[in-house]
Amino acid sequence: MFIDQATITVKAGRGGNGVVRFRREKFIPKGGPDGGNGGRGGSIILRADKQLTTLMDFRYKRTYTADNGEHGMGSNKTGSSADDVIVRVPAGTMINDVETGELYADLVEDKDEIIIARGGKGGKGNAEFATSTDQAPRRATQGDEGEEKHIQLELKLLADVGLVGFPNAGKSTLISRISAAKPKIADYPFTTLIPNLGIVYYAEHKSFVVADMPGLIKGAHSGKGLGIQFLRHIERTRVLVFLIECTDEHPKEQYKTLVNELKLFNETMLKKPQIVAITKMDIADGDIKKKLKKVTFGRGVPVVAISSATGDGLKELVDTIWKRLSKKNIST
Repeated sequence: MFIDQATITVKAGRGGNGVVRFRREKFIPKGGPDGGNGGRGGSIILRADKQLTTLMDFRYKRTYTADNGEHGMGSNKTGSSADDVIVRVPAGTMINDVETGELYADLVEDKDEIIIARGGKGGKGNAEFATSTDQAPRRATQGDEGEEKHIQLELKLLADVGLVGFPNAGKSTLISRISAAKPKIADYPFTTLIPNLGIVYYAEHKSFVVADMPGLIKGAHSGKGLGIQFLRHIERTRVLVFLIECTDEHPKEQYKTLVNELKLFNETMLKKPQIVAITKMDIADGDIKKKLKKVTFGRGVPVVAISSATGDGLKELVDTIWKRLSKKNIST
């Protein structure tokens, strides 16, 4: 199961209390203060791990708590600080405050981390309060409370290329042909219920990651179909490939509808380079091919006719994608 959102509570540990103690040594009846400070409470740290691909673990565990620091001791000994708690999340996870929506961090790279809840400082023992005028202080302070936060984790997959299209446009079949990914493929809408990632090896030391998203429908930006669940994953991609079936009666209108859904969800996505792939050309007759030659999809948008069934056009499509990815200053 693919889980891309989760809400959890994190509670850092409280600092240990400082203590009031006095030296009690033989032949020294009136020893000075030697109460130690309390130790620091453990913090909660979120750390990105590229080996993780889902937030499923947070479906079963929703609260993470660090231990308190130890109290101070006599002989001016500081209490031990508690260990920090490391919580691993997939690379590409955004951390937001549940109530305010404030973005705390966007952990994009492997091992990126944030101290999301800091442990409380330890209290001061009476030895800290000794002065020339008060050589036997009888006061100490308690440790500070650790931070507690309710946060939302939101995963946005990290991919170079996003495949965009209506259900049954051929996205799953395409990714299975150009990469090693093996998504479920069937001839009915919404076969793809989770995003699939595939690595395309273009040449030696050259590769890119393609994301096959569940099909969009008109109104996806507002929650219709499965769109809004997965539109967020297209936001991080660098190039968009729009898949349109060759048999569609109005291919340009299909393209405009897809573009409009992206625009309504996040207008900045339209700044990304685009490619149009006309799919299932193995079933196109002469009239369809003739009609498609007259269709344009936008200034500077390359169009590649492909058949994932026969393999025709796939090399040209991969070449076109690589050229787009190789250009500098691509918006992400």
